[in-house]
Amino acid sequence: MQRFRCSIRRLEPYKSVAKSSQASNTKIPLSDYHLQPASGLKHRHIISRAQLWQTDPMVISEMDAAQVAAYFRGKNILITGATGFLGKVLLEKILRIQPDVTRLFLLVRATDDESARQRVQTEVTGREIFQVLREKHGKGFEDFIEEKVCPLAGDVMYEDFGLDTAKLKEVSKVVDIIVNGAATTNFYERYDVSFDTNVLGAKQICALANKCTKLKMLLHVSTAYVCGEQEGLILEKPFMMGDTLREGTHLDIESELNLIKHTQMELKANCATDKAERKTMKELGLKRARHFGWPNTYVFTKAMGEMLLGHLRGDLPVVVIRPSIITSILKEPLPGWMEGVRTIDSVFLGYAKQALKFFLVDPNTIMDVIPGDMVVNSMMVAMLAHSEEQAQTIYHVTSSMSNPASYTTLRESAHRYFVGNPPRGENGEPIQLKEMRFFSTVARLRMYMVIKYKLPLEILHLVNVGLCGVFSGRYNELSGKYRLAMHLIELYAPYTLFKGRFDDMNLEKLRKAMEQNSDGGEYYFDFDPKKINWDDYFYMVHFPGVLNYLA
Repeated sequence: MQRFRCSIRRLEPYKSVAKSSQASNTKIPLSDYHLQPASGLKHRHIISRAQLWQTDPMVISEMDAAQVAAYFRGKNILITGATGFLGKVLLEKILRIQPDVTRLFLLVRATDDESARQRVQTEVTGREIFQVLREKHGKGFEDFIEEKVCPLAGDVMYEDFGLDTAKLKEVSKVVDIIVNGAATTNFYERYDVSFDTNVLGAKQICALANKCTKLKMLLHVSTAYVCGEQEGLILEKPFMMGDTLREGTHLDIESELNLIKHTQMELKANCATDKAERKTMKELGLKRARHFGWPNTYVFTKAMGEMLLGHLRGDLPVVVIRPSIITSILKEPLPGWMEGVRTIDSVFLGYAKQALKFFLVDPNTIMDVIPGDMVVNSMMVAMLAHSEEQAQTIYHVTSSMSNPASYTTLRESAHRYFVGNPPRGENGEPIQLKEMRFFSTVARLRMYMVIKYKLPLEILHLVNVGLCGVFSGRYNELSGKYRLAMHLIELYAPYTLFKGRFDDMNLEKLRKAMEQNSDGGEYYFDFDPKKINWDDYFYMVHFPGVLNYLA
């Protein structure tokens, strides 16, 4: 399987095979589509929501839950990122509400299809979230999965996902919907790794989508935090090629690819160790992200992926879902279930284990979180709403506008939870935890860290020098932990001190078009955060789920 590394300048906006019989032979370089750096990019996102509602032209036809479920009958769906949390929730939901779906192709990193099948069985359908479906089908569960789920060995970073000719032909003939959930979400990932999956992966998705003659919909999962550290009202608007978040800069994706290649060649020429290569590529990603106004490599590359998707989609129907911080399942199929430790979960677990007694966060800052099942419900409704619609639509699947919750709510809920459910010490006795201390600015936390940890470290250093290095090992260990802590503070500060609000006007229109029958209907597709009591959700659902599935 040969790695695909073409020059992006050679790409052109694709035309859907299903929509157009004429293919353009003109190759248009990305530079022709570049916009001038938008010095007002940040300010154009701060605007009256009432004005937007009155002027926005998007109209969505009314639909109900039964129609959404029926939409997936007879469909062939290709899903990337199915081994991730959101991918599992989506896969389970489709199989549970529409057993007459024809086929679900799951692209999985594996050496061959058999290895892919084993990985899906272990990491996906074998997980707790499938227990409701397993109980429903009983002994026939494995046969049902075998009939409906088709694992494919491949990767979004390869041309045609690395599929062989026969498999590619089969997929391109039958696929109706593509869901791209593949991503690397590490804030401090190597630039080349993050670029391959989050940027070039979007290009490969478009290329394959345009080979699918029956395609009705391409849904791409991004993140609401592609906005960077903007303040005010952040709109559901697409990125254009060349957009940046820092005034006076202009982004050229091809130049970024060339920079990665050049850096890799230099490292190879200098015989760099694996450790040195990892460090260099990680630092390069963070440096480039911050140069253009993004806080980390993850959101920077996700933003570039959105740019390429919008540029290359042609007339493909595209929906981009931008969730905020995704939390545990609220209602179905398994309340509290989740995978992968998010920021708020690592804080909660650290607090429970008495390993974390303070954290960088403004207690009055709005914490934008959304349960995973609500994200999936919105995805499925959006697929029906925009099927075969030759447009790109952005959805913020968020809560900060509809039902904001502050970090104070999180802290108080956690404290209340542990008062009623105290953790146990080594002797089995309950431990009473104090409320976590919050620092509302980086400067205050830095000062605390210097007084509490840095000064004692310097004293230890002087003692170590005086005793001819007796404490060198201990000093180096503690110094490393201190540097790591300060590094994490820098990485997470843009989120724990985030001052923006995500406008969800498009999502609100989708909600209004949906005739909710979640209280008594056979199908449940609720994605309205206004119905959530955050204190109850954290106390009764999320915290027990974190301790049960992540601790």
